Amino acid sequence: MGQQCCKGGSQESQHEDVQQYTLPALPYDFSALEPVISAEIMNLHYTKHHQGYVTNLNKALEQYCDAECKGDLPAMIALQQAIKFNGGGHINHSIFWTNLAPKNQGGGTAPNGKLADAIKQEFGSLDKFIEQFSAKTVAIQGSGWGWLGFNKAKNRLEIVTCENQDPLSTKGLVPLLGVDVWEHAYYLQYKNVRPEYVKKIWEVVNWKNVSDRYNAAAG
Repeated sequence: MGQQCCKGGSQESQHEDVQQYTLPALPYDFSALEPVISAEIMNLHYTKHHQGYVTNLNKALEQYCDAECKGDLPAMIALQQAIKFNGGGHINHSIFWTNLAPKNQGGGTAPNGKLADAIKQEFGSLDKFIEQFSAKTVAIQGSGWGWLGFNKAKNRLEIVTCENQDPLSTKGLVPLLGVDVWEHAYYLQYKNVRPEYVKKIWEVVNWKNVSDRYNAAAG
């Protein structure tokens, strides 16, 4: 990306070489996850919040390209936070949408196969995993995400939390399942009762998607 910024020519032509990110297609209708997540929340979350991260990421990357072409290292450093925040928001939400599915498309159906075995080995049972994951995720101070990640170095599953929109890659883990606990993900429906939102979301977790991610990460 950065290596293509300074080929010469106009600023517009330089920007054409910068990777432009777009919203991924939502794999279901806004109302498909009801009553767990309302259509109103899904609409706002996807079209406003996720789109906002994409728009601001693209803007930050163009500004970074300009700064790089000018050799403006202080500006390049200053833009890292915007790239991390908005890029993380885009990455996290792109995973989140696929981690969920309507009940008539398998949402809430317990995992099987290698992932089920790994969960049992690491946490004792699926119920114990959900209990631990939920407790850590509900306890996040402010905004953030709860994650089930895969540690390739240790060949094991881990439950971790990330602040704001920090992607799980910042902790050296492969993301498998993420739960968004920013207020915009639930407040219109659950008000300030985050535990109820986290409790209900398991009814629409797409365990097939999580299993596919685990199989790809574990090899």
